[in-house]
Amino acid sequence: MADHNDFGKEAEEKAVRHLKSSGYEILAQNYYYRKAEIDILAFKNNTLIVVEVKARKNAYFGNPEQAVNKKKIRLLMEAVNNYIDLNDLDAEVRFDIIAILRQKEGFYVNHIEDAFYFF
Repeated sequence: MADHNDFGKEAEEKAVRHLKSSGYEILAQNYYYRKAEIDILAFKNNTLIVVEVKARKNAYFGNPEQAVNKKKIRLLMEAVNNYIDLNDLDAEVRFDIIAILRQKEGFYVNHIEDAFYFF
């Protein structure tokens, strides 16, 4: 596996550990629907949380969370709607980003709750 794939997998594992330590129940990882992928689906306080994990080895091209664009948001919406329909869920939905940045002393994890909204 390429180094960037290993780094992305490691970042997702760090995000899952962060969520679990914060009391989230992990429902699914790498949920695919058509061309969309949801990195993590979690549940807490009767809320379904859609988590997009973005990681960077440095901030040279900006912070990781800046890479979530309108197209990605639209794809996440389609995928979560499919997940809700398939699982017959009745819960609030929240969209979070977990941005992970590698630093000399380790990794910086920034959990951004309610990162964006969809109407």
